[in-house]
Amino acid sequence: MGFTFINLLPTPAEIREQFPLAPKLAALKKERDEEIKKIFTGESSKFLVIIGPCSADNEEAVCDYVNRLVKVQEDTRDKLIIIPRIYTNKPRTTGEGYMGMIHQPDPEKKPDMFEGILAIRHMHMRILQETGFSTADEMLYPENLDYLSDMMSYIAVGARSVENQFHRLVASGCDVPVGMKNPTSGDLTVMLNSVVAAQLPHDFIFRGFEVQCPGNPLSHTILRGAVNKRGQCIPNYHYEDLRLLYELYAQRNLANPACIIDTNHANSNKQYIEQIRIAKEVLHSRRHASDIKRLVKGLMIESYIEPGSQKIGHHCYGQSITDPCLGWEASRRLLYEIAENLD
Repeated sequence: MGFTFINLLPTPAEIREQFPLAPKLAALKKERDEEIKKIFTGESSKFLVIIGPCSADNEEAVCDYVNRLVKVQEDTRDKLIIIPRIYTNKPRTTGEGYMGMIHQPDPEKKPDMFEGILAIRHMHMRILQETGFSTADEMLYPENLDYLSDMMSYIAVGARSVENQFHRLVASGCDVPVGMKNPTSGDLTVMLNSVVAAQLPHDFIFRGFEVQCPGNPLSHTILRGAVNKRGQCIPNYHYEDLRLLYELYAQRNLANPACIIDTNHANSNKQYIEQIRIAKEVLHSRRHASDIKRLVKGLMIESYIEPGSQKIGHHCYGQSITDPCLGWEASRRLLYEIAENLD
């Protein structure tokens, strides 16, 4: 084997013991979990918006951004539940580029996994403490999940991970909603098979232990667009796509049929400003058909303080160093418009 073992890192249990979540924050997170769960079970008619930077690269800027969401949540609490998107793991198509705060707490320096683990836990905890928001992150590396799981109310499995058996098994043990994105090919069957697997109980090996997972009835689908053989983006948020997904769900015996629409990635061809138009079209589709309204539970939006993106080292405060994002003012207006157009 060509591995060079550098450091033995602390386990999630050790990190959580060293940096525990205060009981008051744990209770707040549990309360949020229950409110979010009711959206997926149909007990609540509120709409979910998972919104935030493409990558959470800088604690100060990310916390600044999330603090701005507090007033919007207060103003729209009868209609929306906002979950800050705090992505600390980044999948890279070619294996090149910034791989997230867990690897590089400072994007301009070499990876430092131990410092990265501490940095992501500190940031998620600070957000919960300062704003009352429990968070969303991507399950890119399943064995890292428990470094943050006591603060997260939403987990996404990405387009490149959704076919992976390990991700599906670990999702079956999560006690919060886990969204399965369609693969980059756009195959909806693959996505739905992942939901089936995540909703079933499993026995498997995890971190050197034999574990049992009960199945996660809150696992669901995320439509993020597709890429064809020529590398062209194919959106799948249109009414016809939602109708097809509804029909595919109807063919399966799944608990809590639900879908989140990712307004960026291949749905927008990474044209971040298009997220506004896409969000409004999805809301129109929900108003047009009651069954689509029941299916589509929310939106995922990439947003930061400054619009667009920058290269690492340019030091524009609050601007993405990965995919381009909506700026704050456009995002704020969009959130209010979403709330106004839900009926």
